Amino acid sequence: MSLPTETETAATSPLTAQAVTWRAEGYGVALATVVRTWGSSPCPVGSHLIIRDDGAFEGSVSGGCIEGEVVTEALACIRGGTCKTLDFGIANEDAWRVGLACGGKVSVFVSNINDAASAVLNALEGAKASGQQAALLSDPETGTLALWADHTVSMGELQPTATQTDALAERFAADRSGMLDDQNGAPLFARVYNPHLRMLIVGAVHIAQALAEMAARTGYDVTVIDPRDTWSTPERFPGIKLDRRWPSTALEDLAPDSRTAIVTLSHDPKLDDPALLAAFASPAFYIGSLGSKKTHAARLHRLRNADVAEDQIARIHAPVGLDIGAQNPAEIALSALAQITQALRKSG
Repeated sequence: MSLPTETETAATSPLTAQAVTWRAEGYGVALATVVRTWGSSPCPVGSHLIIRDDGAFEGSVSGGCIEGEVVTEALACIRGGTCKTLDFGIANEDAWRVGLACGGKVSVFVSNINDAASAVLNALEGAKASGQQAALLSDPETGTLALWADHTVSMGELQPTATQTDALAERFAADRSGMLDDQNGAPLFARVYNPHLRMLIVGAVHIAQALAEMAARTGYDVTVIDPRDTWSTPERFPGIKLDRRWPSTALEDLAPDSRTAIVTLSHDPKLDDPALLAAFASPAFYIGSLGSKKTHAARLHRLRNADVAEDQIARIHAPVGLDIGAQNPAEIALSALAQITQALRKSG
């Protein structure tokens, strides 16, 4: 059974930040992290539970079935200044009761957060706030933590091997935390924190209303770009960022990166074409455009006349979305989001 990824979104509880706050308030703190799973698990690898020395805790490492024992062991780690790996197995006959629908096993690493570890967590919050690609590295044998940011260990004493560094790059690409094993070095656990996913939608049309809402629910920071004031209104897009600048200007300023999807939906070449030209200049992982095959053929003709290279033109997904026979705006938005997810999760 495949596990969901644990990419942080705005709705994700900032547990590492809370751990730093508790330490600053004078509490002893332990950090518990799911480091391996087998079979089914309600909480993916990388899930955190933070525990305070008075028994208070936040987060989850299971559906509630093992939290009590994890808290008890965490309090012992705080008192002793130690770390421990806890292994839990759930028999199939008990699986439904505790939330492991297929049975399974969970391995949880629990470590006391001392001054050095607290400094690493504080630096991690800074890296996340600045939009850096970061990972919290931990040694399950010693409890030592280190911060990986800007392609190197920026704080802490752990040094991953070349093999582990390559494995970490693969985990960033897959958006998935996990162990970094190496026969020539001690195993390390990497809790991956990629920058937020973004979706830039050009054209405040009916499909955009549905797509913006769906994308926001799946973890994207969504911006709808449309200079037409009567279209891009808060009433039509509640809770969604609106940018009323010309698409080329907006995209240049928003600086799409490799975790950005760009979708043009206006069906108006005056808006869509400048947006596409700006998108080609970015490393966006997805570029999609609404329109029939006939409309897209005309679009390709205009782009080629503008001397756009064929390898850039090939980046466009058009007609936008997977072919699911979509007929209404919500279904078209669903097909587009499915294709974007496919490009994100199955690239390469």
